[in-house]
Amino acid sequence: MAPIVLFLLQLATLGLLLGLVYRPLGDYMARVFSSPKDLAVERGLYRLIGVKSDSDQAWPRYFRSVLAFSVVGIVLVYAVQRLQEFLPYALGLPAVPETLAFNTAISFVTNTNWQSYSPELTVGYTVQLIGLAVQNFVSAAVGIAVAVALVRGFVRRSSSTIGNFWVDLFRGTIRILLPFAAIFAVVLIIGGVIQNVSDYTDAATLTGGAQSIPGGPVASQEAIKLLGTNGGGFFNVNSAHPFENPTGWTNLVEIFLMLVIPFSLPRTFGTMVGDKRQGYAILATMAAFFLVSVSAMTAFELAGSGSATSLAGGAMEGKEQRFGIVGSTIFGTTSTLTSTGAVNSMHDSYTPLGGGMAMINMMLGEVAPGGVGAGLYGLLVVAIIAVFLAGLMVGRTPEYLGKKIGTREIKLASLYILITPTLVLLGTALSFAIPSVRADVEGTSIWNAGLHGYSEVLYAFTSAANNNGSAFAGLTANTPWFNTALAVAMFLGRFLPILFVLALAGSLAAQDKVPVTSGTLPTHKPLFVGLLFGTVLIVSALTYFPVLALGPLAEGLN
Repeated sequence: MAPIVLFLLQLATLGLLLGLVYRPLGDYMARVFSSPKDLAVERGLYRLIGVKSDSDQAWPRYFRSVLAFSVVGIVLVYAVQRLQEFLPYALGLPAVPETLAFNTAISFVTNTNWQSYSPELTVGYTVQLIGLAVQNFVSAAVGIAVAVALVRGFVRRSSSTIGNFWVDLFRGTIRILLPFAAIFAVVLIIGGVIQNVSDYTDAATLTGGAQSIPGGPVASQEAIKLLGTNGGGFFNVNSAHPFENPTGWTNLVEIFLMLVIPFSLPRTFGTMVGDKRQGYAILATMAAFFLVSVSAMTAFELAGSGSATSLAGGAMEGKEQRFGIVGSTIFGTTSTLTSTGAVNSMHDSYTPLGGGMAMINMMLGEVAPGGVGAGLYGLLVVAIIAVFLAGLMVGRTPEYLGKKIGTREIKLASLYILITPTLVLLGTALSFAIPSVRADVEGTSIWNAGLHGYSEVLYAFTSAANNNGSAFAGLTANTPWFNTALAVAMFLGRFLPILFVLALAGSLAAQDKVPVTSGTLPTHKPLFVGLLFGTVLIVSALTYFPVLALGPLAEGLN
């Protein structure tokens, strides 16, 4: 089958599946976070931790709850790794080293799942299940909770509260993530993904050699790593491993899992604000970016360069034959446009422009459709910037969904869009500016000298600060510098934006609604979709173009 036909068929299939679940799933999530009723298991959990479910929180208290919960999670995941040798199902593996355990704990709690190690050689089944898999659920639920809190900011009038974090956390985990992850774990098992607690199996190869074949509870973790846009692999090669992603149709299922919640949340947003057209505008912006990005990455990889790629029909280095270029680029685009970071091919082996597209996807702020929750609240913040720009052009006070966008709101939105580029550019610069660090980076971490080596470092900090977790795998990141610097980037890249989003939610909730007038910008029409698309593009291009010109663009044009 011609690649272009296969590409269109797979996109059409994904579009059909996502279209079928958009309304029911989006409306269901809106009911989950709007219902006054608690499930019995939720009431038991509230009593256990001493929370009153009917007591809403002001934004500072909501943020303190998010931060406290996450810090406790970091401590617990770190402790489990350091005590691994005393735990059951450790597979004889020793404790995870200090800096690596520190990096991994922050990575999974921040929904990044950056892995500076080979999982099958570093962590046993207990660490995978009670440490990493648990965070795959709750870190995703935190993202959804923050997005819902921001939506409440638009909905509420003259209110000092934006909801209760603990209620949002438990509802997102118990009513959304757990049941859907369980269903799709079974689907993946049917597709051939393994699920066991067996030790490694020794086997003889056809050439008379010996091979140790790993096992593990893979399907249960695979489902939530994708559904929660987490991305950490059970095995070192992630979803390129046949035990994680055996066939072409499981590959399509895994892509669907990464997209289903982020693409359905605009419906939740539209339903909660009482105007579903607003959700469609957000959805249209997300979909436009996705289509442009996946088309560009696929075109770059199919074109390739040189005689070897021409004979192979495209750039097949680092890609699985069972997925081909199309299955790899759709997966790679999805993974980097969301905050998943899972891979079924090696991004480091992509053509310079193809790998550059993966980087640009993250630099856009992962808003198309972004991570679970994070994509929605990220695009809503950019929507506030877009409305503000429109107001400047026509000389009117900007407003969005009946709320005035004043000095406080625009300052918070500006801080939100500035923090991630600052972390990316500062981390990359320090890696080469500090003499001792540069010597270690160039002597130990970078195996590809020149432009591509620079791109590997830029990709690492872009991935960490945007809480993505994918990597140009030619970079050796298990060093004291990268374990520490990337952990700081992940932590600040997660919780500073959340701080600004929740402060923005509190500011909006405190306002009364202003009436719609003839001068109000309609934010549900194609004009606003175009404005929002352009705002995302311009903000990202102006920020990152110089560093891209030094890396993937220069390499691609060389």
